[in-house]
Amino acid sequence: MLFLAVFCGFLAEYQLEHKIEKDRARELAKNLYEELKSDSVNVIMKAEYRIKQENALKYLMKYFKDSSLTNISKTFAINFQYGINFRSPILFEPRTVVLEQLKNSGSLRYFKNDELQKLIGELSVAIHNINDRQAVEGTVRIEYINPLIVRHYDFDFNSQLGQDGKVSVIKATEDYEKSNEMIPFQFKSIEKFDRQGTVNALGFYCFNALNSTRTLHFKKYIEVNADVLKLLRKEYNLK
Repeated sequence: MLFLAVFCGFLAEYQLEHKIEKDRARELAKNLYEELKSDSVNVIMKAEYRIKQENALKYLMKYFKDSSLTNISKTFAINFQYGINFRSPILFEPRTVVLEQLKNSGSLRYFKNDELQKLIGELSVAIHNINDRQAVEGTVRIEYINPLIVRHYDFDFNSQLGQDGKVSVIKATEDYEKSNEMIPFQFKSIEKFDRQGTVNALGFYCFNALNSTRTLHFKKYIEVNADVLKLLRKEYNLK
């Protein structure tokens, strides 16, 4: 009888522990799912804005080869904004609160599915690669793009467009693009402008930095993110 009582107690404790682990796994799965679901939308938006920026840079590269720098069109000003003046709209900063919790606390063990554990590992690598690539982009921008802005950008245009800081310049540019308004844009210090050097710098930034990050690392993250979400839905009946 004593043996039976001890055995039953052990069985009850085991079942309780199993239930606690199962509940914990579902809670973590739900939190991770919400985190990744939000980022799955965000990364696509960032990728779309990168395409917009890449197209603007291609326009500027063609323009700078031989077009006038004294008679500046609205189209040029808008492409200068999207291609050179903006960076934050293209930066993807994935949320990793739950992911880091899973890795650092050992909670990943609650997920019994080997494929899920493998995909979470791939997700961590994809995020690391994106962060690394965006850091490289920042270095390229500091060295090649920022000097172009400092030397040649029309900050009077910027001030008028953003109403002296009252309106986000990004939002103001989007509205300006859709409007019939015309704000004068003067390309500064034309005598110091290096056409071929600028074309090369913009090409390097466009193709070696922005495009490769989007087509390789963003693409990989999007694929792995989708696989993890699919498996979480299947394993834990999430929607």
